[in-house]
Amino acid sequence: MFENFTSRLIPTGRGSVFARVGGGGPPILLLHGYPQTHVMWHSVAPALAERFTVVAVDLPGYGQTFRPETAPDHRAHSKRAIGDDLVDVMGALGFDGFAVAGHDRGGRVAYRMALDHPGRVIAAAAFDVVPTGEVWSRADAQLALAYWHWAFLAQPAPLPEKLIGADPQAFFDHHVRALGLGRAPGRYHPDLMATYRAILDDPTVVHAICEDYRAGAGIDRVHDDADQRADRRITCPLLVLWSESGALPKFYGDVLAVWAPWANDIRGRGLDAGHFLVEDQPDQVVGALLALLGDAGRGDAPRQVETPQVEAPHAAPPHVEAPHAGPPHHRTPEGTDHDHTTSSARPAR
Repeated sequence: MFENFTSRLIPTGRGSVFARVGGGGPPILLLHGYPQTHVMWHSVAPALAERFTVVAVDLPGYGQTFRPETAPDHRAHSKRAIGDDLVDVMGALGFDGFAVAGHDRGGRVAYRMALDHPGRVIAAAAFDVVPTGEVWSRADAQLALAYWHWAFLAQPAPLPEKLIGADPQAFFDHHVRALGLGRAPGRYHPDLMATYRAILDDPTVVHAICEDYRAGAGIDRVHDDADQRADRRITCPLLVLWSESGALPKFYGDVLAVWAPWANDIRGRGLDAGHFLVEDQPDQVVGALLALLGDAGRGDAPRQVETPQVEAPHAAPPHVEAPHAGPPHHRTPEGTDHDHTTSSARPAR
């Protein structure tokens, strides 16, 4: 797993970000979702590295990356703040322009980066999400029951942290696995599942997860709503993939129509996969990303920079990264495709 990738701690203004860096060519930044780490890209990253420089990071609050400070308005865990950290990461690696792809919460960071840094992000992909502002503005009883964790994790501290910490195994078995993690046959080695399960044993990560959702219920929605009022759109090519049998088609019907007011150039389709579609259908994800990157053209040529080297996480089971005991505490307290593909250039309103 991640053979021929280097492990790096890359300093930013708020703390150091852990990254796996490999390959060569135009750069693409890969962002994981909840509740995972960069390890979720284990099948996709090596395939992309045959043609691109791949940077797969642990988001702030997760894995070996710094923990943002807790703030009353949760701004430190906002997608804007995290996106700014990751722009710094790519700059430290020598990339002025780059593509970014994210799943779940990472997809929310990816589209926020595309909105906030149009001069840096040359292509973006967001997997199994719609914009955060759309989630809350369209919320109904169906969403409240199916995506109950949105409201649960956003409750004031320390309620959700205490409840998860009291029985993390039950939370993993009855919630995380119910979202689809581990469901696709042959895709999830037991050691990999153990790695994901262990994430919930770190109370600093659990707190960061909750702060992420608190930000999503507040400051992230403020940022999204402001962009919509200003008719600010994603100007780079945007790829959207989702689980065809999952929540988004049930909630919203035409997923691309939800995204239409947010971007000028959108393409995407549903996959025969669960929510964790990057691991369920890695070949299809790679193919879609290669098409996106081909359309976007080539970004800046990579240049090597000196960044601190760190050892891979210790005591790893065969082929799987073991969860690290904790980050450097710079800051402490977080199948078959159905043809729905479209590629259109929508004029800005």
